[in-house]
Amino acid sequence: MKIGVLTHNYPRFPGDFSGRFVEALSEELARQRHAVTVIAPWDAAFVPRPAGSPVTLRLYRYAPRAGWHRLGYMRTMQADVRMRGLTYLLAPGMFAAGARAVMGWAAAARPDVLHAHWALPNGFLAALAARRYRIPLVVSIPGSDATVAAQNPLFGRMARFAFDAAGLITSNASELRDAAVHDLGADPRKFDLIAYGVDPDALRPDTTGVAGLRAQLGIPDDAVVLLAVGRMVYKKGFDYLLRAAALLKESAPDLFARLRLVMVGEGDLWAEWQALGRELGLTGAVHWVGNAPTEAMGVFNNLADIAVMPAVSKPATGLAVSVLDAMSCGKPIVASRAAGNDLAVRDGVNGLLVPEQDAPALADALARLAADPALRAEMGAASRCLIETELGWPQLAARYVAHFERLRAGLRR
Repeated sequence: MKIGVLTHNYPRFPGDFSGRFVEALSEELARQRHAVTVIAPWDAAFVPRPAGSPVTLRLYRYAPRAGWHRLGYMRTMQADVRMRGLTYLLAPGMFAAGARAVMGWAAAARPDVLHAHWALPNGFLAALAARRYRIPLVVSIPGSDATVAAQNPLFGRMARFAFDAAGLITSNASELRDAAVHDLGADPRKFDLIAYGVDPDALRPDTTGVAGLRAQLGIPDDAVVLLAVGRMVYKKGFDYLLRAAALLKESAPDLFARLRLVMVGEGDLWAEWQALGRELGLTGAVHWVGNAPTEAMGVFNNLADIAVMPAVSKPATGLAVSVLDAMSCGKPIVASRAAGNDLAVRDGVNGLLVPEQDAPALADALARLAADPALRAEMGAASRCLIETELGWPQLAARYVAHFERLRAGLRR
């Protein structure tokens, strides 16, 4: 099958986090013997792909100067709740150049299916080609793009055009589906909830490098490590994690003394949340790592005793890939009942689910697991089993392919 993938986030260099899940899915589809072409906006940070790369990458320029290519690659949104002002200046050029690139490639290649990640700009661009050349279209909404599109009348109409043209819409959280249905009129019958996954062979339980990282961070051997990975933006809810840790400091000081919270990632709220940690008296218990290269994430996940994802539902967002990464390394998860966490975390099986924005409940769940090594081991093993049987890229890519085949067969009929 010939598959065209549209995205504005894709790893530009080794270790780049941007669109890592899009690359992983594309490469898994290629491993399953499909011809995959990824179409994305050019960026100055791109380095040449090695010879023999399983995926063909086509980049389009949308501005006359290299320095004006400032959209996509996790730079378009302000704290993931609103468009940056620069977006409105550069977006017309991106849409025009993207449309030329997609239409030209589709006319020549005549793919069997187009798969657009994010409703805008990619869903709209793909819908133009899908309608012109009668190509089945799948639109995936992995983040807050549907919610943000509804804030602007023009963008809202463009997103609705994409949803109307799509034969399938996927999201990795029920909140994202509901936002697209209620705010943008998407047809709920077109939806399937599919998580973005992980390569179970690339991330697995492995103690290599863990002792060195523990020493580098200055974490005692007997400490219980809580790991939080993600961009420092509102939707991640990491401020509730900090408040939960402060509650444990007051209610269970002996247990708190053994806890170390490792925060991996940066974002618009990074400095603000560091200040909150100091205000709550958490200095010394929190390690602000910042961004870490992709190849280091296996060590960080294996360092953890518990992975934490306290995401919130407003702004609507999808299941964080970091949850699947930690599960692949055999870790129990403490997460909120929001942002698609329930697609991966089975409450009481491989982790604990708590109400969102509830620091006391989060503190109780963390205390329960921190005090029970046997329960952590049991839940961690269940996490790994779920990755191997349901949530690894081989299984998830096969679900997409089944949809692609259904849409292609329907078009032929």
